[in-house]
Amino acid sequence: MDIWVLRLGHRRERDVRLTTHVALVARAFGCDGIILSGEKDDSVIKSVRKVVEKWGGPFKIKYERNWKKVIKRWSGKKVHLTMYGIPVDDEIKRIRRYKNILVIVGSEKVPSEVFELVDWNISITNQPHSEAAALAVFLDRYFSGKELRRKFEDAKVEIIPQKRGKKIIKLK
Repeated sequence: MDIWVLRLGHRRERDVRLTTHVALVARAFGCDGIILSGEKDDSVIKSVRKVVEKWGGPFKIKYERNWKKVIKRWSGKKVHLTMYGIPVDDEIKRIRRYKNILVIVGSEKVPSEVFELVDWNISITNQPHSEAAALAVFLDRYFSGKELRRKFEDAKVEIIPQKRGKKIIKLK
């Protein structure tokens, strides 16, 4: 399975926190990696790599200035998450048939060309919302909740679920 996220139009001064959250959602909810486009931001890349080093997983993060090249070269299906798309529940069964998917989320105004380059324009809701939330809902629907119990290889720490309090164990 190869599921990646393409984060369009990252802006260093404005989007650092939200882009980091999009990457963390992608990792935690079962994606193989994220490709950032827009302004190159080594702080986001470094931050996400530190999370992977500590919490595990084979998750990758890359930068590509040219988002159009990423979309055109992607060999699988392309899903653009947008509030203008078809509701996720109307299409998720068809999308689940594919295991090589590029999920595209914007930050600034998404170029209209994106809507034409993808296989699906999918909405989580037709109201303004966060791209991190949209990605989480989409991935949860795609994986049918199985991603929530995933174990991450090479983790140095792991949380032990507790009714109250916090328990983290060191694995390495």
